[in-house]
Order: sequence, then structure tokens, then C-alpha cells
Amino acid sequence: MPMVRSVESRVDDVRAVVRAARAVVDRRDALAPAIVESTGLSSAGVELAMTRHLELDPTDDELRRLVAHAGDASSVAVILSANVFVGALRAIAIARAASTRIVVRPSRRDPTFARALVEAVGDPAIVLDEALDVAAVEAGELHVYGHDSTIADVRARARPSVRVLGHGSGMGVAWISARADLASAARGLAEDVIVFDQRGCLSPRVALVEGPAERADVFAEALHAELERQGVLVPRGPLPADERAASDRYIATMTYACRALVGSDHAIGIAPPGAPMVSCPAYRHVHVTSCATEDDARALVAPLARALVALGSDDEAAARRLAPAWARVSALGHMQRPPLDGPVDLRDPT
Repeated sequence: MPMVRSVESRVDDVRAVVRAARAVVDRRDALAPAIVESTGLSSAGVELAMTRHLELDPTDDELRRLVAHAGDASSVAVILSANVFVGALRAIAIARAASTRIVVRPSRRDPTFARALVEAVGDPAIVLDEALDVAAVEAGELHVYGHDSTIADVRARARPSVRVLGHGSGMGVAWISARADLASAARGLAEDVIVFDQRGCLSPRVALVEGPAERADVFAEALHAELERQGVLVPRGPLPADERAASDRYIATMTYACRALVGSDHAIGIAPPGAPMVSCPAYRHVHVTSCATEDDARALVAPLARALVALGSDDEAAARRLAPAWARVSALGHMQRPPLDGPVDLRDPT
């Protein structure tokens, strides 16, 4: 049976993980070259992630919510993803809140930050096992972060006595209300797009603009200019061959059927009102469409609901009316900086 620990004891254990993350950030210059190589992010992209998108100052209330969400487990094996390297902090913090026995398997493609964090924590309750076989885990929980196919594979191989909690693929959507200042909204959305090269489950890929088609055009032009400007400061990493093919397909589709704005390391598709949603790839691509009303936006969001993990807006009250119950709602520019209060993905993980 799991060992019962007090809330305050769990909060203290999580704070130790956060302090270790601060220590890792302090020595980021030594770690950055390896992270650049393994993640494919640019040096500026790694710096941005480590200095602005690590949850290093959680409040007591946030940590108590994290502890409540974590529950209680006899042991936790954490299987990390390569998409967002700083996600190791949140994943290990949740596991430590849940248990006094944690095994961490970092991504084979991107182990550097997770290794450094476990080493900096220096807690005998947390061990690294880069060769962990999920089929060998006999009890407790498996926390799996990654593609849906990865989670399905782990579920198929895990023993019946082990509870598997999966945190899979997702996306973000932006709602630009009729009252929004378009330049300000474009600036905030661009900040949300560039971090992690848009590979996280909170990364926005769709922008719904309230009003006539002309307003969506103006917003898309402003976003295009802002992504170009911010792309100079934080360049996109090299585009893998499969992602380049997806980008080419998206741009060709939007150019033929609608309109596309193509920058040096981004692309924006502009769809007319009523057009069906087109799948938009990662690596700094945004699909912009106009919506006459919130009801129109709700109809467009409905088919995406299960994948929708975050909704950012200049009007958070309206965003809450549009978002599924589990989606995180935030101001534009803050979609990739959720509080350390539980998983970023609040969908049912079972």
C-alpha cells in the first residue's frame, strides 16, 4: 500500500524538485549545447524555454493543487517525451507528490535536461533508469508523456496490476474577440507559437478571429509581421524532413484553396468564413479563420474538442465559454506558461 504522507510533506518534496530546477537553469550554459543538439531547437529557443517557461516560482496554493491532483501511489515510473524538454520538471514534481519511489526514463532522443534535474534533486526517492522496460514494472503507476501511439504501446505492454496515466497529443487554439487590439493580440499569440517551435500540447495552431473576413486578414498580416520579427530573435530550429513535407502540403493547400503568408520560418493560412478546418502542422504554422459570432467559433472548435488542451484569448471570459471543461484558459502570451498546479494536460489520463 502507498505510504500516507501529509500535504505539507508532499509540498516540501515538490519544492525540492523546483529548487533543483533552479540550479539546473543556473548552469544552463554548460547544458545548452547538448540540449540544442538533441531537441533541434535553436540556442535562443533553448534559452527562452529555460528562462521563461520553467515553473520556478509556484505559489503554495498551486503546489497544494498539484499535490491534490497527484493522488497517492506505491511507486511511479515516469516515461518522458522529447517534445518539450522542460516538461521533465512538472512530470517529476507530480510523481514526487504521489510517491516516495520514482523511476524516471528520459526520452532517448532528449535526455539531457531530465538527467541534470534528477542529479540536482539528489533525492534517493528519485532514480534514473534510461533502459526501463515498462513490462517489468510490477505495481504502482506509469505516467506516460508523448504521442498517443506511445501511450497505446505502453498500455498494451503494461501489467494489469499497473495503472497507466497517459498525457498525449494536443493543441491550443486562440480566440481573438471583436474588442481585441489586433496588434497586441498578434504579439501575444506569436510569443505562444515560437516557444518549443510549437511542438507542445499547449502550442496554438488555430486562431479564430471574431468579425468579418477582412478583420481576420488584418490579424493574419499582423501575426505574420510579428512572427517574422520574433523569429529573428528566436530562430526556428532545423525543420525535419517529415515536418517539411507536412509544411509544404499545408502551404500548398492553403495557397490553392484560400491564402497563405509564408515567412522565413513560419507560415499562416487564412481561411474564408465557413471553410472546413484544415490540419495545421507544428513548427510555427497558424491557421487563421474568421467567425461572425461565438456560436460560429463553437461550431469550429467542436470537432477539435478532444484534442484541445489550451485556449488563449484577449477575452478570457469568452474563451471559457468556448473551451472544453478540461482546457486551460489563459491570456494570449501566457498559453505556454501554466502554473505548476498539476499536469498541463487536464484531460482524463486513464
